[in-house]
Amino acid sequence: MMTQQQLQLVKQTWKLLREIEPAVLGDVFYRRLFFKYPALRPMFKGSMESQYQKFVDMLSIIVARLDRPDTVAQEIGLLARSHAGYGVQPSHYADVKEALLWTLERGLGLDWNTDVQQAWIACYDTLTQLMLEQAPLSH
Repeated sequence: MMTQQQLQLVKQTWKLLREIEPAVLGDVFYRRLFFKYPALRPMFKGSMESQYQKFVDMLSIIVARLDRPDTVAQEIGLLARSHAGYGVQPSHYADVKEALLWTLERGLGLDWNTDVQQAWIACYDTLTQLMLEQAPLSH
């Protein structure tokens, strides 16, 4: 679980990242993801531009609700079920985590430090655990 300080760091740094155009942030994230894990690319059908916006919008919703666990759990449940429908496997969460942390580090630049990194890791791990508990994963 996240500490109150970690929760605040995630919220503060996400506010900084929201100043970046969603298309740019999404493009950086997905390019890293597909470069490192090309097997994931076929899961994404349709326009990547709309996917970039969905990525940023979903992160914004989740970060905004982090301090309301019951509300964020509902959002995570919906996300988990939709991801299961796309064929997401438990191992994919680690791949996404690596790409997300890499993207956050580049997006935050000098605002990225060990405390921020640990806060985002705690956030991601908490949310991943919720998703894995709520989603019927395909085999």
